[in-house]
Amino acid sequence: MRLILLGPPGSGKGTQAARLEAECGLCHVSTGDILRQAVADGTSLGRAAKARMDKGQLVPDEVVVGIVEEKLQRPECRKGFVLDGFPRTTGQADALGAILRDFSAPIDRVVALQVDEEVVVARLSGRRTCEECQAMYHVRLSPPQAPDVCDRCGGRLAQRDDDREEVIRRRLAVYEESTRPLLDYYAAGGKLVRLPAGGPPDEVHAALKAAVGL
Repeated sequence: MRLILLGPPGSGKGTQAARLEAECGLCHVSTGDILRQAVADGTSLGRAAKARMDKGQLVPDEVVVGIVEEKLQRPECRKGFVLDGFPRTTGQADALGAILRDFSAPIDRVVALQVDEEVVVARLSGRRTCEECQAMYHVRLSPPQAPDVCDRCGGRLAQRDDDREEVIRRRLAVYEESTRPLLDYYAAGGKLVRLPAGGPPDEVHAALKAAVGL
């Protein structure tokens, strides 16, 4: 099965995609994770991406499309995949359609995770990430055993620049402007499913699997 998860930052796309990978064997393709790794590695792509990500702006289409195409060509994606964070614009959706036509592997379902803005802000502004192993915590929902110290490796926990409240709200504004049109784009093709995602992750996950027939 080939899925796309749409939704604003903090809607749970990454959490749900990771669970689908673990439970159903779908390859989790996260453009955010790929770009953040490039930032951590200090590559030219990473430096260019960081300047935009820190301001809550989108990375240019040609960069993201190239990353996704390379990933989808890998063997682990042949049995199915779930796209998390891509496409974000109708231009990216057109490019994805062209890529998948070359693979003879069209998208099966597009699920839009719907969450209230204030819930998103609370979720993201409370996140803390280990500077060493990238493990993620939340100051309220999943705190570490010792404040600001990673349970896994003992590294220092920090708030990512793009998890600051002012950046989150800019990211949400960018989402509204650039990504919301994708709902109409995929609804017109009969592939869109709208799913309330403000509840507990387990409930959302069960509803998601039912919605896509897994």
